[in-house]
Amino acid sequence: MQILGRTTRIDFLGRRRIAAVVSGLLMLVSLVSLLAQGLVLGLDFTGGTLIEVAYPRPVELSEVRQRLAGGGLGDVVVQHFGTARDVLIRVAPREGLASADVSTRVLELLQEEGGGPAMRRVEFVGPQVGEELAEKGGLAMLYALIGILLYVAFRFEYRFALGAVAALVHDVLITLGFFSVFRIEVDLTVLAAVLAVIGYSLNDTIVVFDRIRENFRKMRRGSALEVMNASINQTISRTLMTSLTTLLVLVALFAFGGEIIHGFALALIVGIVVGTYSSIFIASPAALALGVSRSDLVAPKREEAADDRP
Repeated sequence: MQILGRTTRIDFLGRRRIAAVVSGLLMLVSLVSLLAQGLVLGLDFTGGTLIEVAYPRPVELSEVRQRLAGGGLGDVVVQHFGTARDVLIRVAPREGLASADVSTRVLELLQEEGGGPAMRRVEFVGPQVGEELAEKGGLAMLYALIGILLYVAFRFEYRFALGAVAALVHDVLITLGFFSVFRIEVDLTVLAAVLAVIGYSLNDTIVVFDRIRENFRKMRRGSALEVMNASINQTISRTLMTSLTTLLVLVALFAFGGEIIHGFALALIVGIVVGTYSSIFIASPAALALGVSRSDLVAPKREEAADDRP
């Protein structure tokens, strides 16, 4: 399906320096924000108290949040668990307040006006568990990048691998920077979304790299820049169509999926926008800047054996 006409002749790589400046500024802002104020880590990483309660009737989450808001409990996450009568409440650790006191306080707040819920279970997630999750999450991201580097180097050429990893680091840094700048909470669902962004962005990049390799074999007279430009133009409709249809789903998920899934949907929305941009303006220009050429992807023709017969 074409959305930009049959053929486009946009000079994407001619604008690579402008794109480099834009990306550099975005990455600088993200890096400064991450170093200066860090991320707002959710209960999955900081630890806290998990409380499950059961109401005698279906209850609105906004009503539960309103009752807990004035209790001085700080960061509280409320979500349905199973049915509309079961509610899961997660409370961030509070200095000087034991886990048992937190669960008692929550139950008191919910039962103030009568018809309150019954306690089903209380669990405490310690800071050590939270630190372990953060460490393993970071390692998962690092292993994913190393695996991608090896895979692209094996399938294409090491300069393409470096270009792909540069694009992925660009995507992850800007996505996390977005959450840091706007002080949006990061939990395990956001981490899962960031890993999904790595896979999505790499898929787009591999499609462009495949076309570049194919065109190096077909276009015998073009320079590396011309071949890459032609390849990006030939895949741009597919790239945009895939991104737009995915974004439609994610926007619907963000708008109607409930508060608990906002972070996940938002991370994917930001990551896919940035990933689409990087597959066009970061990955291929990085490989070009590293000096990739036709001879790196096309095997030289064999010279015919000299006929030395008399």
